[in-house]
Amino acid sequence: MTKLTDYPMTLTERPPICNLTPPGVCQFTPTWADVPLLDRVPCGTGGTSFILRFGLPDTTKPMGLTTCACLLAAAELENSGNGEKMDVIRPYTPISTNHEVGCFDLLVKDYGENGWLSSYMCQDLPIGGTIKFKHIEFNVKIPAPFTHKKIGMIAGGTGITPMIQALHAILGKGEESQQSKTEEVSLLYGSRNADDILGGEMLQKWAEDNGEKFNYVDVLSNEPEDSSYKGERGFIDKEKIQKYLPPASDGEDVIIFVCGPPIMYELLCGPRNEPEVKGILGELGYSSSQVFKF
Repeated sequence: MTKLTDYPMTLTERPPICNLTPPGVCQFTPTWADVPLLDRVPCGTGGTSFILRFGLPDTTKPMGLTTCACLLAAAELENSGNGEKMDVIRPYTPISTNHEVGCFDLLVKDYGENGWLSSYMCQDLPIGGTIKFKHIEFNVKIPAPFTHKKIGMIAGGTGITPMIQALHAILGKGEESQQSKTEEVSLLYGSRNADDILGGEMLQKWAEDNGEKFNYVDVLSNEPEDSSYKGERGFIDKEKIQKYLPPASDGEDVIIFVCGPPIMYELLCGPRNEPEVKGILGELGYSSSQVFKF
């Protein structure tokens, strides 16, 4: 396993790594634990995205987080409106794996006034300063290794981080017993513009290195017409899903992962807390067993 700081902080230098653990062994438990911010490195082109490296309660061991699963982060922040302090809690999915010992990494976008905790972690939390994390059973999503031969991914905004975690399991090298049966995976990633893309450099590198298996497609809704961007524009719609993702007719060999803002669920598959598949994916014939809503 890597030492505390061996895994690169540069996105294009971070390979996918498959290192899976079962539920129940994560260092973070349902009790809050304070851990320090070890490093913060800007990434992307917009100046608002960062890789944040945090320590672990036991620095001699990996985190032990199941794929796919997230953590809850919390900090006591001051309300700029009334000056009162309150605990702000948000979920975050690490983009690192259990290959790292003593630390883990988050990919976080600073949303300014619209992202209270993200802004605090990206701008105000000093190196060495601590923040609280915990992990609960509810935050374990769909477990890897995956049995589906074809996986389609639809992500919007920070919803890309669970997909990165899943891609580690699908594309990464690791023990034979941990390898997924997935033969092809396609990712549609919706962002407003090129500056909003999270982890794009890393995803593009992974696609280049795994061309027979992984297809990565950005979809930008507000990219200037005169920019150098040559990819898909508009929104993730029926035509793009039919063009890039495996069809429902492939049956039990197919699953579609969806993660993004509420409006994405409403339009594509129905609310996240409802098992029924509605929206565009429902119109295309995908069943509830073929769609997983993160």
